[in-house]
Amino acid sequence: MMRKIPKSTSLSDQAYEILKESILLGELKGGDALPEEKYSKQLGISRTPFRDTLARLASEGLIIQKTGAPAVVATFTREMSLEHMELRNLLEVHNMEKVITKMDETLIKRLKENLEMQKKAIDDNRYAEFMKHDKDFHLTLTTPNMNSEFRRMVEKLNADLSRAFLFLSRTVEQSAADAYAEHCEIVEAIERKEVELSRDKMIVHLNNVEERFLQYYQEEEQ
Repeated sequence: MMRKIPKSTSLSDQAYEILKESILLGELKGGDALPEEKYSKQLGISRTPFRDTLARLASEGLIIQKTGAPAVVATFTREMSLEHMELRNLLEVHNMEKVITKMDETLIKRLKENLEMQKKAIDDNRYAEFMKHDKDFHLTLTTPNMNSEFRRMVEKLNADLSRAFLFLSRTVEQSAADAYAEHCEIVEAIERKEVELSRDKMIVHLNNVEERFLQYYQEEEQ
């Protein structure tokens, strides 16, 4: 049963978080319709903030809006995940090579604080929250990159869509733990200012993310 929104919080923001979590945890599946009347009533909000919620989810690729018909949950395809990962590999590995020598103690501290939040989310079994910290981790790595267009491209590719496959998998607990361990190795290499090792750790991490995506599809085919 979808929980209602506490009156003390932003209606649109809370509806967004609830629906996003329902999609990522597989409670709402690809192709499921999201009629305004039904879901605004379930969430205890009016249609206007509910429409704002749908617009945000659509911008992240989690739902598809149709003229004259209810929005539907996006179907995540094998091809879509592989295309995302090819681009992420190209951009994020290049970014590591470019910014590693520019990462100061302040940025390393931010990365370590992010790792602590990732660990806590895993320990608390809050995997949608882990996803947020995972996304922030990768975006933080682009902070020293002065190319604003490059940062926007990385941010777009790190939208929740590119992580949905992990959370739809039946091995989400192990996948999140593996990703966290890989993040820790990346930060250790950065702290030692080892350019090649930092790059290699990022390559291994992104390749493993792709393998986790493919595992999801193998599970679905069984």
